[in-house]
Amino acid sequence: MQQQRQYKVLLVGETCTDEYLYGDVERISPEAPVPILKYHTTEKTLGMSANVKANLESFGIFVNHITNKKPILKTRIVDKSSNQQLLRIDDEGTIDPLRVSEVKAAFLHMQYDAVVISDYNKGYLTDNDLEVFCQNFPGPVFIDTKKTSLFSCPNVFFKINQKEFDRLLKKPNKENLIVTMGERGASYNDYIYPSQKVNVFDVVGAGDTFLAGLVYAYLATGDITKAIPVANKASAIAVQHYGCYTLTKEEAMGL
Repeated sequence: MQQQRQYKVLLVGETCTDEYLYGDVERISPEAPVPILKYHTTEKTLGMSANVKANLESFGIFVNHITNKKPILKTRIVDKSSNQQLLRIDDEGTIDPLRVSEVKAAFLHMQYDAVVISDYNKGYLTDNDLEVFCQNFPGPVFIDTKKTSLFSCPNVFFKINQKEFDRLLKKPNKENLIVTMGERGASYNDYIYPSQKVNVFDVVGAGDTFLAGLVYAYLATGDITKAIPVANKASAIAVQHYGCYTLTKEEAMGL
């Protein structure tokens, strides 16, 4: 799918640093029934909304990114020989809420084709923030959120996974909701869009890649039913790689 022009997107949401500590497990500790990791290397990358940003940029989209200033660190301990994740340690601290002044400044200096919200429900965005974006922005708003009370609005598309759907206390109208279902694909408006069969290596960040593909394809076609299959293909590429994978420009343009 070739881009007709450069789209502009305002992206809002939390960012974390994903840290991977790699080593080899060769024995079990004599002190407790836990594996002993012989440490080798550490790799770091930006995740959460920063992974959405990277994948949007792979599609040639200009992204203005508003995110938290205080750090979130996710540390994963990985056995290199098997690529098995042994433990994850989250250091979140206290996240300051989104400042209205940042949002006003973003809209003052640029017109956007879409607003994308990557909300991990860490306190950066409130329920009211999500509604205000939809009520005050005339274009499409794409929201990936872990909140449990969602709303209906003509210009909003919520993208959540099956577990998040099962936890919902309040559901939006079905035309406002896309549910990803792993290897089964995604459902929207009582229809299931199947995903291609691939060897799944790691699902970390696959939802971010799906969201980026969804946004790009919708802006290119204006049709969410055409955008979902593209998003499925994008996430299918991501799960074949370890960690938060960023599509190459060639992969993105080939969808």
